[in-house]
Amino acid sequence: MGIIIGVPREIKNSEHRVGLVPGGVHALVSSGHQVLVERNAGVGSELTDEEFSEAGGTIVGTAEEVYGKSDLIIKVKEPLPTEYALIRPGQTVFTYFHFAASRELTEGMLKTGATCIAYETIEEKSGALPLLTPMSEVAGRMSIQVGACYLERTHGGRGVLLGGIPGVEPAKVVILGGGIVGSNAALMAAGLGAQVKILDINLDRLRFLSEVMPANVVTLYSSPYSVLQEVRDADLIVGAVLRHGARAPVLVPRSYLQSMKTGSVIVDVAVDQGGCIETCHPTTHDAPTYEVDGVIHYCVANMPGAVSRTSTFGLTNATLPYARRIADLGWRRAAQDDERMAQGVNIVDGAVTYRAVAEAFELEHTPLEQVL
Repeated sequence: MGIIIGVPREIKNSEHRVGLVPGGVHALVSSGHQVLVERNAGVGSELTDEEFSEAGGTIVGTAEEVYGKSDLIIKVKEPLPTEYALIRPGQTVFTYFHFAASRELTEGMLKTGATCIAYETIEEKSGALPLLTPMSEVAGRMSIQVGACYLERTHGGRGVLLGGIPGVEPAKVVILGGGIVGSNAALMAAGLGAQVKILDINLDRLRFLSEVMPANVVTLYSSPYSVLQEVRDADLIVGAVLRHGARAPVLVPRSYLQSMKTGSVIVDVAVDQGGCIETCHPTTHDAPTYEVDGVIHYCVANMPGAVSRTSTFGLTNATLPYARRIADLGWRRAAQDDERMAQGVNIVDGAVTYRAVAEAFELEHTPLEQVL
């Protein structure tokens, strides 16, 4: 028996992605489900209501109707406070939550009584995060684009061209973290001709990166001392550290900023998990930067929203197989059958089932096995 799936329009500042593309709607409708799409939900990704209708979706006028009628909500970003009241007990919400970065969001969703399945904590046995990977690829590559932009004097930076020119040295780029974000940032920076250093604590990962990266990328073992030494000389720092489902560790305390160059730039991609730079706080695409101790901070929490069409298709490619399992089997059966899906379940009916989220706010942890 099919269920009703809702795709609301994203309302976070400058968030232009949408939870499903028409191809995803067609796949779910073909499996016997009904898909409600809020009017103009796809406009920011250059997807029209007509395309969703042709794929079998039903266009509805308001978010209230989408939430009110749907068993499963598929989004991109976490619900905002104005959406909490629309979510009801027994409903399943499938989106990026990043609970560990926000007590308000965690407590708000606990009160709804809904089941919250987070894209970012669905995990392979290898430790890979398949639904975070495509957006990490986008954010890693974007970090260099925006970093290069804000290094320009007209944007408050040092007036440094990332790749330099013959006879003038290129910029020095320091990347904290060698995962998906960090490796994609390194490739982009290296391709533009910068001097790049990647710091990480995983020696196996550093060995791999050393083998596959271009010659202008150097790998370094990360420690408080090595981070301090490298940020002193950096023109651009990219924060690319991730702890699965938990708050990012602070690797650059404010005291380090005093040793940095005036007009240097920090792009903290880890901001949606609290940030790995102490002076980081979330910004928006409308007001993306601020300055602390002469250092420009770019800390937009939804960076991929700026390249919404690329991001929407990349995200749906990854999320659709999981969305189909939830729709076809129900979230409980899907979690019982697939450990990866079970890792994604963060909150159920007012209980925190993901340990790292409970620990972040000293809340009671209820093992998922008890709920199932």
